Amino acid sequence: MECHLTSISITAFNQQRKVVVDCSPTRQRVTTPMQLTFNLIIPVNKSPISFKPRFCYSSDSNSVQADSLKTLEWSSICKQLSSFTSTSMGSSAANNARLLIGRTPHQSQKLLDQTSAARLIPQQHIDFSGIHDLTDILSLAVSGHLLTIPELCKVRRTLTAARELFHTLKHVASEANHSQRYSPLLEILQNCNFLVGLERKIEYCVDCNLSTILDRASEDLEIIRSERKRNLEILDSLLKEVSSQIFRAGGIDRPFITKRRSRMCVGIRASRKYLLPEGIVLNVSSSGATYFMEPKEAIDLNNMEVRLSNSEKAEERAILSMLASEIANSESEINYLLDKILEVDLAFARAAYAQWMNGVCPIFSSGTLEGRDSVGEDNDILVVQEDDDLTVNIEGIRHPLLLEKSLENISDNLTQKSGTAVELGNGNGTMASNGTSQGITDFPVPVDFKIRHGTKVVVISGPNTGGKTASMKTLGLASLMSKAGMHLPAKRSPKLPWFDLILADIGDQQSLEQNLSTFSGHISRIRKFLEVASKQSLVLIDEIGGGTDPSEGVALSASLLQYLRDHVNLAVVTTHYADLSTMKEKDTCFENAAMEFSLETLQPTYRILWGRTGDSNALSIAESIGFDKNIIDHAQKWVEKLKPEQQQERRGMLYKSLQEEKYRLKAQAEKAASVHADIVNVYCEIQREAEDLDRREMMLMAKEVQQVQEELENAKFQMETLVKKFEKQLKNMGRNQFNTLIRESETAIASIVKAHTPAAGFPISDVDRTSSYTPQFGEQVRVKGLGGKLARVVESPGDDETILVQYGKVKVRVKKNSIRAISPSAMNPATSSATHQGRQSLPKGESQGNLDINSSNDDLSFGPVVQTSKNTVDLRGMRLEEAAIHLEMAINSTRPYSVLFVIHGMGTGAVKDRALAIMQKHPRVTNHEPESPMNYGCTVAYVK
Repeated sequence: MECHLTSISITAFNQQRKVVVDCSPTRQRVTTPMQLTFNLIIPVNKSPISFKPRFCYSSDSNSVQADSLKTLEWSSICKQLSSFTSTSMGSSAANNARLLIGRTPHQSQKLLDQTSAARLIPQQHIDFSGIHDLTDILSLAVSGHLLTIPELCKVRRTLTAARELFHTLKHVASEANHSQRYSPLLEILQNCNFLVGLERKIEYCVDCNLSTILDRASEDLEIIRSERKRNLEILDSLLKEVSSQIFRAGGIDRPFITKRRSRMCVGIRASRKYLLPEGIVLNVSSSGATYFMEPKEAIDLNNMEVRLSNSEKAEERAILSMLASEIANSESEINYLLDKILEVDLAFARAAYAQWMNGVCPIFSSGTLEGRDSVGEDNDILVVQEDDDLTVNIEGIRHPLLLEKSLENISDNLTQKSGTAVELGNGNGTMASNGTSQGITDFPVPVDFKIRHGTKVVVISGPNTGGKTASMKTLGLASLMSKAGMHLPAKRSPKLPWFDLILADIGDQQSLEQNLSTFSGHISRIRKFLEVASKQSLVLIDEIGGGTDPSEGVALSASLLQYLRDHVNLAVVTTHYADLSTMKEKDTCFENAAMEFSLETLQPTYRILWGRTGDSNALSIAESIGFDKNIIDHAQKWVEKLKPEQQQERRGMLYKSLQEEKYRLKAQAEKAASVHADIVNVYCEIQREAEDLDRREMMLMAKEVQQVQEELENAKFQMETLVKKFEKQLKNMGRNQFNTLIRESETAIASIVKAHTPAAGFPISDVDRTSSYTPQFGEQVRVKGLGGKLARVVESPGDDETILVQYGKVKVRVKKNSIRAISPSAMNPATSSATHQGRQSLPKGESQGNLDINSSNDDLSFGPVVQTSKNTVDLRGMRLEEAAIHLEMAINSTRPYSVLFVIHGMGTGAVKDRALAIMQKHPRVTNHEPESPMNYGCTVAYVK
């Protein structure tokens, strides 16, 4: 498997290039257990080193593995281990679950060997007290900052402690009979550079007890300090003499020498200031009674002191800078040394942890390792010779997290009895206290794992709260602990394979945020498992196929288990489906196990029975917790009906009922098809009638226009005749006759107006029309609250005298009495237009009377807005230019005063924007309604 190179940093130090490749687990700087880092020192004059790491995981597998570690509570195990670490680096790595985990069987075996070797060495012989985490100090040094004396002393103490630690390990190994047993620990520090030269240089320059820089740090510093010492002696002698003279002259109560503004001076009363002529006042006391004055004779000496002090500080900074530069140049060696010390610390922590829980060293089974010393360069997976036929053979293992409370109770009890601390483990699987073997309490209950060679899938069944999940978690943690070099809380010599990935789906994966049900959550995680799992992986699935229909759950689970059989090393699942336990009968790669349940006590024993099939015992458990007996008896009858010997009869009855349901649905489908055909026929007939209605409507409109024009001409002729007659009789007429003529003319005009006025009662006032008018769904109306604007009824009127209307994209509920029907002239735009033209043809200044007709363009009626295939244009899937041409053609071919449904879809919105731009500019489109929540992706255009 190729390694993905994520970062390279190159820094020049002393003609060397440092290449850091983010690929291997090192110390607490590693963000995940799967990250690798190689520190390669490549001389400039050498060719680059090429490498091809093996067993590197992808980011997907890292993410899935991290989720599984969280599920198995790996971080809690790491926190248990953290209490046994001796350095801040080890504590941080354990608390943040950044422990070293072997990425190959050989690496895991090496970690186990280190733990076993550390258990042989008494903890009191190993001292980590001088080890410090130098990460921040190294960062400061590399960035060019000065290091303080305490920081330099930390570096020196760490280097000294590391060297002494290595010497202690070598001394212990040399005194032992079998020194090779300690070699795994010695190999960690074998090739480390303890930087003795840097340690001695810091020791030569700095006194860590007094936190000062020594005179011998540099020749210039020694000269400066010598001159400064001599100058201070002369200055002190001078000031003592001056102060004594002032005292004898009564200028001060006692001789007083002090420092003000970094210069040495003497105290003198303000009233006796004259005693120091040409002296300089450096400061005044708070009361003003005392002056602090520098005598004239001391000015040069003080100036010399300031110069020498500054020179001394500058030289000290130069020494600190030199030491910081030395540390920066040794950054890679120091980091490497700290990484190795961390490994030693974690090895002893694992040893103490194993001693605390009485752990034993696991053995990797067949197909994993052949031997610790025979692992080749290109073959990390070899074979161990075994005497039995079990690939997993673990006896009496306890869950480490549940074991913690039990061990604490034992420790407390034994301490109270003996009055002294008790050693809990001796490394061979037994408890030791004052020479007496003690058994661990029955909590947690130890479980056994016995899985033979060739078994790929284990199906564990049994009652709820029977320990299936805890047992499966124990197996997962045992596999992880073995990879990380930890001993297991078990008996004898536990044996298990080395797994590259431990993938666990345990617990409810329901998520409201991610819109996942229980079943969806499980399936989503299992899908990720299948993507990253390999032939060396362990898969743990709790309640496989649960959370859905049992028949489909069983089918999916069986198919999934058959897939896992061929693609992983081992899969362990728990289930309540009895059908999954029968897969062992057809395939020897499957194995069954059951959680034991005591029928006498009606309580689970939390022990695994291998090769057995367990019952859920749901009715027994329900009865034991006090369920009503009638409910239990009724459930028992259903269980009898569902027994295997009655399954054939049930399947026959089920088949018969399904056939009957099939015939019933078929008859309903035929009836629905017949109804659909009738509806289509009625629709076609209505459509033909509607087309004929449009033709008759146009003829009627033309006839009405002609009639109105004739009436207008007739009225115009009568009025012109009356005017001529009035003018003719007006010429030779007296005053009395003029009044009579006026009355006769008014009577004639009234008769003409009455003749052309519709019969009384024909017009319907708005009030009468509103009281009797009930709008229908889809009809256009005028709403008084919207300023008389047109709106469309989007809901059939109810009994509460309110109606829901839509104006543009806004829907509002209004009272029925605020709605007005559209006037007849607005419903017939042709008549309105003709009447408007006739009205304009009247002579200027003549009365229009009752012939005034509202002809606003906003009142045009476009008929019912009902979508059909004839008034719809579909632009989806077209390019922009093609869609524009189709839309133009559709608008031009649309009949006057009708609607056009433009389907542009959602997509990227380009077609929609082009269509809206065309409809806004087209002269025939008076208005268009944008898409609504009831009709996404469609715009309605009104064509005049």
